[in-house]
Amino acid sequence: MSEEKQKVKPFLMFEGQAEEAMNFYTSLFDQSEIISIERYGPKGPGPEGSVVKATFSIHGQQMMCSDSPVKHAFTFTPSISLFVTCDTVEEINRVFETLSQDGKVYMGLDAYPFSERFGWVGDRFGVTWQLSLEK
Repeated sequence: MSEEKQKVKPFLMFEGQAEEAMNFYTSLFDQSEIISIERYGPKGPGPEGSVVKATFSIHGQQMMCSDSPVKHAFTFTPSISLFVTCDTVEEINRVFETLSQDGKVYMGLDAYPFSERFGWVGDRFGVTWQLSLEK
């Protein structure tokens, strides 16, 4: 998938786990890939080899991430989440189960008035995901 001129991209800031998270996410979803990675060199300001800026896609939606060399007093919060529409029951079950390992379930995978199969989960990196089955 080539890099398109998508004007708005979610941006995820990590403190040393950007590449691990990006690899994890692109391994879970179909039509997902790492598009580009720019790394810190030996002169920093981040640790050599860590991610300055990376672009990846999930189901064709481009996203960006980085490893901040600055330690912050904040992290991800459930007040914003990534909403993914899954194509099959098998996909939503697999993705929900994998994302919830070492994470937190906010709404169990179930039928709700707004979706026949939906779940809301925070993954091991603290990023929250709302997963819904395509109707």
